[in-house]
Order: sequence, then structure tokens, then C-alpha cells
Amino acid sequence: MCTVVVRRSADRPVQVLAVRDEVTTRDFDDPGRWWPRFPDVVGGRDHAAGGTWCATRIDTGVTALVLNRYHERPAAPGAPSRGELPLLGAVHGADWVSHVRLDGMAGFLLVLAAPDRLTTWEFDGDRLTRTECADGTYVITSGGPEDRKAERWRATFAGTDFPDGWRGLVQDGPPADDPSALAVRHERDGQVYGTVFAEIVDARPGRLRLEYSRRPWTGAPWDTAAFDGP
Repeated sequence: MCTVVVRRSADRPVQVLAVRDEVTTRDFDDPGRWWPRFPDVVGGRDHAAGGTWCATRIDTGVTALVLNRYHERPAAPGAPSRGELPLLGAVHGADWVSHVRLDGMAGFLLVLAAPDRLTTWEFDGDRLTRTECADGTYVITSGGPEDRKAERWRATFAGTDFPDGWRGLVQDGPPADDPSALAVRHERDGQVYGTVFAEIVDARPGRLRLEYSRRPWTGAPWDTAAFDGP
């Protein structure tokens, strides 16, 4: 995950846009109930490690998202995959840290968007730092040059309606070799790295509505999916 936009306030459900940038040959599944041990959790499933970048627990309406960090320390051999973190965050909420071993894990930023709070945890390879976020609109990135994205887009998202307006911002231009763009495309060491997925998450306790696209900049209609609790 490389860009997360979150807006929350006391008088409306949390609003989330998640844009995933990755090596374009890395395969994944669209959002679904892919994890039998977490039957109430919905997310896209990464084929490489079996985890996810964004997960929502239907009955609580909690969404958890993970972003890699810029110039992170590489993971140690045998360390847990960061793709586990959104699953644990969605299921266990703020207690997710009690259910994973961070030793040796590569750096990350975990975003937990719950109906009553927005919290982030940043791990630099040694220390985990928790931040409680006030009401407002946030554009959260992988850091480094990507921070220009937050500077460029935060006020625009804050003043734009959800979900149609937010979707329209992602559709506004083709992928660019520009870290401040919402949809990106870079070539690195013979590989293409770019935007491979975007989704809008409307999660409320017992009800989840998703809109998503693998080519979100094209202007074509996004796919939709709905999940309800028992």
C-alpha cells in the first residue's frame, strides 16, 4: 500500500480510499473472505505471501491498512510478513501488537480506522510508535518523496465529496513517474512498479461496501462488492 486517504469525524462513518502501488507482475485476488481463520474479514489477497494490504472486519466496521516505509530496514530471514498486520489489526483492533512478533520485521506504518477512532503505528525496525489522530482528513504515504503527495492532495480530499469525488480524483490522470501523483508508474532495475489497485471502503458495523479497480485511472466504472454480517 502506498497511499491511504482517511476522513473521520464524530458525526459520520469513517471514509477510506486505499491505493496500492506494487511491482506490476505481482499477482493478487480481489477483495473477498479469503482467510478461514478470520471468516468475518474481507480484503484483497496477495499471492506472494498470502496476506493483504487492506482488511475490514465486517461485524465491527474496523479497517486496517499497512504501508511500507521509505528506506526501510529489510526484513530478517524468517520474520513475519507485513501482510499479516491488516488481518491482525482488523480482528484485534488496538491489541493487534500482542498477536505478532515484530523482531526482524521490515519497517511499516499500520493504519487502524475504527468507527470511534483513527490510530497509526509506525515501526522503524526497532521502535513502534503509536499516534492517535484527531478528527480530520489525512493523506498517509510511504514517506520520503511520497510525502509530496500528502502536501499536494490533503486539502483537495478534505474539500471533496466521498465517494464519487474521491474516485474522480484518482481517475483524473494516467499513471505518472511522479511521487506526488495518485496513480504512479516507475521503472526500476528492469521492473515496472506502479498503481495496481485502488479501493473505496465504506465500512460500518455489520455492513461493508467496496468499490475497486485494477486500472483506476481509466474512467471505466469500478467494480462493487457488498458484505453483511450474520
